[in-house]
Amino acid sequence: MKNPPRLLLVATIAETIRAFLIPYACYFRGVGWNVDAMARGVTKCDDLSLHFGRLIDAEWSRSPFDTSNITPNIRALREAAKDYDIVHVHTPVAAFLTRLALRHQKNAPHPAVVYTAHGFHFHRGGHKRSNFIFRKLEQLAGKWTDKLIVINREDYDAALKFRIVPERDLIRMPGIGLDFARYDGTSVSKTDVKQIHDQLGMKGDDALFSMIAEFRPNKRHADAVNALAKMGHVNTHLAFAGDGPAKEPIQHLAKSLGLSKRVHFLGKMKDVCPLIMASRAVLIPSEREGLSRTGMEAACLGVPIIGSDARGVKDIVLPNRGLLFPLGDTFALRDAMQQMIETPYRHTTPDPGWRIENLIQLHHELYSSLLRGNETTDER
Repeated sequence: MKNPPRLLLVATIAETIRAFLIPYACYFRGVGWNVDAMARGVTKCDDLSLHFGRLIDAEWSRSPFDTSNITPNIRALREAAKDYDIVHVHTPVAAFLTRLALRHQKNAPHPAVVYTAHGFHFHRGGHKRSNFIFRKLEQLAGKWTDKLIVINREDYDAALKFRIVPERDLIRMPGIGLDFARYDGTSVSKTDVKQIHDQLGMKGDDALFSMIAEFRPNKRHADAVNALAKMGHVNTHLAFAGDGPAKEPIQHLAKSLGLSKRVHFLGKMKDVCPLIMASRAVLIPSEREGLSRTGMEAACLGVPIIGSDARGVKDIVLPNRGLLFPLGDTFALRDAMQQMIETPYRHTTPDPGWRIENLIQLHHELYSSLLRGNETTDER
């Protein structure tokens, strides 16, 4: 009797495992696989121990330039990898270091290596020097990758153009999966929506726009604040859900523009559905995304999106889901917000391909093909 397949899911931080990969662990363990997880701080997460057979701590940081990542993690990864048939890596730092660690295993029994790029660090509009460096790193690590998954059109085209992996090893999937049942608008009551409006001190005719994102420069929260400042509608509010290192400067900006009473900082929210449903539209002014999860959530809830014409945003904001504006153009963003107030837009539809059940099935097919390939190699 054959041993069950062994799968290791790797990410830079434990939150990535928690936010995206638990459904995969539950499914594959349910069909008899051994599924473990590796990330920084993962052994401190008691909830994750319910979903994975083994949790392995990594010492890496989120910075790709932190050289302290390299030596201890290469040793740990090489030791751990011997126990798995497939190692699936997510997020750039973990992905590069894992593939670097396993690169010399090609002539010995080794796991198949899958990398899901949640948005390449090089992109249109990026700085020329950093684009060059990150592109070269992806080209180098591509040599140590059995299958590369990308989740937007720009990354797919770039992977082909720059020959990051052979075309036969490149796969495009529509994201990492969304639980449609969780983002069902019928489960959000009018009372839930009213509570959000009351919490923000809004009156009957006030309009709310929301942005759900970690406070980091590439998310461009400042564009949303500056667009609000340019609006003639003084009864329009803006709510930010999320935290992060760039939060304080945005708070200062809102205060300096006299918007403190209309720009709200809600911190991390366990359930964003009521906030989205309370909004005229969700704003995604980012300079880049992998494939905007916020956009998917809004579309599932039937709420329109106002998004920049950036990678991973324009893939989501089709004509029946909202409005696109040129990245960084706060006047165009203001105009789109005003249009949403004057002509409410509620005709959004999600892509059925985003369903978590669909993505799990695609992964099962991919993993099964890799296992068959390993069996063929072993027979030789």
